[in-house]
Amino acid sequence: MLKRGRVTAETIVAQNDLHADFGGVVPELASRQHARAITRSISDVLRQSQLSSPAKDLDGVAVTYGPGLAGSLMVGVSAAKALSLAWDVPLVAVDHMEGHLFAGTLMSPVDLPSLTLLVSGGHSQLIEITEPGRYVELGGTLDDAAGEAFDKVARLLGLSFPGGPEIERVALLGDGSYIRFPRALSGDTLDFSFSGLKTAVLRYLEIHGPVNVNDVAAAFQEAVVDALAHKVGMALRKREYRSVVIGGGVAANTLLRSRIEELCAAAGVKAVIPPKRLCTDNGAMIAAAGAFRLGLGQVAALDIGIDTSLSLA
Repeated sequence: MLKRGRVTAETIVAQNDLHADFGGVVPELASRQHARAITRSISDVLRQSQLSSPAKDLDGVAVTYGPGLAGSLMVGVSAAKALSLAWDVPLVAVDHMEGHLFAGTLMSPVDLPSLTLLVSGGHSQLIEITEPGRYVELGGTLDDAAGEAFDKVARLLGLSFPGGPEIERVALLGDGSYIRFPRALSGDTLDFSFSGLKTAVLRYLEIHGPVNVNDVAAAFQEAVVDALAHKVGMALRKREYRSVVIGGGVAANTLLRSRIEELCAAAGVKAVIPPKRLCTDNGAMIAAAGAFRLGLGQVAALDIGIDTSLSLA
């Protein structure tokens, strides 16, 4: 079992408005905004938590050291090193994707063995957890990640960034059955592929000219969720799990959340689905993963670097 954590204070500084005009995250802008916001964010959390002394009351400082954008990772790691040194507490280095996995534990214990679907802008993975801290990838994306596909199709439809929430918003007004977009890799594999789906949307728009954006968005969303849920269902049929966890920005999608709940109910498996605010990147999930790693005695040296291509499994 992965034990439940408890959040005493948190703050999230979003950058969506900063990058919206560019249709995606601009690395240089992202790192500069991280540098501007990090001191204020730390101060806000310390004020909320009402600690008498961080040096006395904290057990450690956790930080993401990968995967991700180099500039943003460097800002976070540098700040965490400074706090660790100033407060004389251990530094704990956390895999970003393990943080998304642990977001679920902030709401409920995760019963093992567990199946985890991690879906974000850069990742689409099915992970098996048989014991705490041991991860086996059952399937991953062969091309675009689910979140990346949402962003690209949103751009094709003239919607703003980030694409996931925008497509979900307009899809509520559309008919997902009006168009049948392809579902790739329907065989025995647990891998994902979304580049063909993105191309199918592009071809549809080229052929049909002016379209009902709501219907196209709904049909695209249906195809992505179908593909993700289908692989989860396949994995549940291959072996027995006690829980299914979803995490990452795409896990905030309402249709995906309901499909996973339905699959788990039918299979008699516990569904661990974080609230939407904990699906997107946040410090609470990194703290939860950091607490787990600290409990194992896994402390990082102060000369640790970043790893932009770090792999969880």
